[in-house]
Amino acid sequence: MTRTLVPVLAALGDDTRWSILAALGEGDASASALAQRLPVTRQAIAKHLAVLSEVGVVEPVRVGREVRYRVVGATLSATANRLDAIGREWEQRLAAIKEIAEDL
Repeated sequence: MTRTLVPVLAALGDDTRWSILAALGEGDASASALAQRLPVTRQAIAKHLAVLSEVGVVEPVRVGREVRYRVVGATLSATANRLDAIGREWEQRLAAIKEIAEDL
């Protein structure tokens, strides 16, 4: 999972891509529609969508002549689950350190 986690987090680390993802969370949209909502050109949106698509966070869906993008919930859920597991591991480590310190 680490192999897929890093590219997803790298893709989501960009403010514009995060804004695109948030906008797509409200519903499927084309690059042109996203460009109307965000302060970014359609060409830039298309490049950001390609990055998000490459890591599996969004996917293109053809609707007639238009290509719309939608969020891939499974990828985001898997990412969130892995981050949650990492957080739990750290909590266990910190609890062990606390116990050792209190026993001193």
